[in-house]
Amino acid sequence: MRTFARVGLGIAVTVIAALYIAWVTAPDPKFNPASFEGEPLMARLIPIEKATTLAQYLDEDGSQSTMIVTSFSEHSVTGIDLRELGASDITDPFEALAGADISPIANGNADGFSAVSVPVSKLLPSGSSGAWHIGTGTNFPEHAEEANSSSVFQFPKFGPASPARTEVKAVEGILLDYEVELCVRFDRDLQSLADFDNAVKAFFLCGDFTNRNALVNLADPDNLDSGYGFSDAKSGPDFFPTGPFLIIPNEWAEFVDDLRMTTSVNGEPRQDARGSEMTLDFRQLVGKAFGDMSEERFLYRDGFVPLAKDNRIDRSSTVMSGTAEGTIFTSPTRGDIIEATGDYLLQGGPFGDTGFLDVARKRFIKNELTGDHFLKPDDLVRYESNYLGNIEIRVEN
Repeated sequence: MRTFARVGLGIAVTVIAALYIAWVTAPDPKFNPASFEGEPLMARLIPIEKATTLAQYLDEDGSQSTMIVTSFSEHSVTGIDLRELGASDITDPFEALAGADISPIANGNADGFSAVSVPVSKLLPSGSSGAWHIGTGTNFPEHAEEANSSSVFQFPKFGPASPARTEVKAVEGILLDYEVELCVRFDRDLQSLADFDNAVKAFFLCGDFTNRNALVNLADPDNLDSGYGFSDAKSGPDFFPTGPFLIIPNEWAEFVDDLRMTTSVNGEPRQDARGSEMTLDFRQLVGKAFGDMSEERFLYRDGFVPLAKDNRIDRSSTVMSGTAEGTIFTSPTRGDIIEATGDYLLQGGPFGDTGFLDVARKRFIKNELTGDHFLKPDDLVRYESNYLGNIEIRVEN
């Protein structure tokens, strides 16, 4: 009998020791690793023979104005107000450009016009005017791998565009994550791929902040396309920063392929990708969206909404590219799972009132908050692009 007791005790000690070793040696990643290009990003103005670069601002009378950009620096943007080139006094950038004769600028004759210089901090958002957009998930292969996703999915994102110099609020207890993306808006409503082909397309740099608590608590990890969690996690008044420039290319697909976008946090590189890495290009994303508009299946604020209103992509909305590898969020570690199992057993295990997944979610969030991995007050997030300018966001309380 004593022999059996000793054997049982030995097994128990061995199991406990093994669990302890597994726990103390568990990895604790701060964020997902990313690959980076060998050359530093060079921000520049795309040649006007390839694309038109616009920026919007408020003039001295407080009227919204549109300029064609002729040069820029880190702190200011210089250009010609489109009214100088014949445009009517209108605020819509597509209409302003359509009413202007930019041939003198294209021919190198900008000196004959009065230039305006505006601090980057005073520029208006380049994003579309509405607050209902189409977000995209796992559209870059490496990010799909780190998110354990096998396909591209979409979801509605809510919130207005904010400017290139802005703030995002870090709510206490929330795991706040970053994502850099490419975005496109259109000069008309889209109801078919023919509309997409005929539309004037304007591209801009954008960001997509994420409340990871909402994703941990609501998303279905086995079916991300279910629509649960993403709209709540990615919507908010300061979760959609947009760059300083709105660029209308002559050949949109070629332009997107060459676009490079990066993220840094407090000067530390985190993301680096090209538009050519997208699994689905923007035309394919629009086509995918048209096939998923009829059903109100996306959970948002305890109710269900469609991907877009009225079975169309409204001209006031944006289609987003999705982000690349290098976000902060990582899957639960071996240590998280061991601690969650201990919590579950202490709460009664299968005889308790709380299921294992709920206990595990709570433990994971607590550990991530303690680990100080996610964005916090005074952090500076910077998104950059080779042609689309840059965005700086200060994290605030």
